[in-house]
Amino acid sequence: MAIEIKAPTFPESVADGTVATWHKQPGDAVKRDDLIVDIETDKVVLEVLATADGVLGAIVKNEGDTVLSDEVLGSIVEGGVAAAPAAAAPAAQAAAPAGEGEDDPVAAPAARKIAEENGINIASVAGTGKGGRVTKEDVVAAVAAKKAAPAPAAAPAKAAAPAAAAPVFAAGDRVEKRVPMTRVRATVAKRLVEAQSNMAMLTTFNEVDMTEIMALRSKYKDLFEKSHNGVRLGFMSFFVKAATEALKRFPAVNASIDGSDIVYHGFADIGVAVSSDRGLVVPVLRNAELMSLAEIEGGIAAYGKKARDGKLSIDEMTGGTFTITNGGTFGSMMSTPIVNPPQAAILGMHNILQRPMAINGQVVIRPMMYLALSYDHRLIDGKEAVSFLVAIKNLLEDPARLLLDI
Repeated sequence: MAIEIKAPTFPESVADGTVATWHKQPGDAVKRDDLIVDIETDKVVLEVLATADGVLGAIVKNEGDTVLSDEVLGSIVEGGVAAAPAAAAPAAQAAAPAGEGEDDPVAAPAARKIAEENGINIASVAGTGKGGRVTKEDVVAAVAAKKAAPAPAAAPAKAAAPAAAAPVFAAGDRVEKRVPMTRVRATVAKRLVEAQSNMAMLTTFNEVDMTEIMALRSKYKDLFEKSHNGVRLGFMSFFVKAATEALKRFPAVNASIDGSDIVYHGFADIGVAVSSDRGLVVPVLRNAELMSLAEIEGGIAAYGKKARDGKLSIDEMTGGTFTITNGGTFGSMMSTPIVNPPQAAILGMHNILQRPMAINGQVVIRPMMYLALSYDHRLIDGKEAVSFLVAIKNLLEDPARLLLDI
């Protein structure tokens, strides 16, 4: 019995997908819940799992093909694995090269196609159909038997390189390599260009003295990790907490434009930009204004692991009312981040550097970080943008304000 393999049901925000990688080939044995094929969308890579035991039948959509929601990708022949070992015919017969058999028997067109693609002599396959007709399932079972037969020793196949991996060239090589963009990378490129074309985007800067935050973290990081089951205390949770407080005071920064309307959000869904092998992804912390520092750090750590493993879901990356990105992890001293539409603003964190500062008439060395707020000037006035950034600066330089709500 053939069971259809279908593409996932895409949400409304995703029009279609692309077949990224087939992890099984026709005739390969599959078990229920085995990973069969990856579908890459504009946002994430979705995994399609086997729904039954059997062998992979014909592939309908090849790698690189565009697929729609619930479209058929291929099929699984249920019970094919059990049928292959049970064949009493010699292995040489099942795997005979094409052209060595006697007159071809009556065979279904699909059966002939699979036989040709896999080097199976159709005459060597015992037909189980009416009048001895060779069916597609018969050929799939023969392919499985061929694959299961011992093969002569050969050099192991090289693992496929990740889709987003850049080519490595030897010194002195004057060669070029052209590779297609992944859908995620292409979508990021398109959205960033659209943001710059459709927004009146400006960036304002400030700097924050990280002395108090660093002292607080240094004093309590071990106790924090012990008290919260291994969750580590980083800097991002302080920035998320400060941002949610500042968003309450300046709701326009947390708003968005929908046509001729301004949509004000009574919640803070904070997107945290994460770099992955497939490009920039922005998972969202829902209702971050209600989360503790430990919950924020735990959520960010979980999203980071999912991003590295390619396991983020579309729901986890959809929405968001405000975004924070941290170029400082890569050594960036200053940048102008691009707003992620339909949001109205994005906060950029940067590297912490020891710099001489004038404090109360004295020159002292302090750990300083530049902050950048890019914003849509159609919605946010310069005064609001600057005041918002100053509020974050004040909250971080005196963390007690976060507890006292002042």
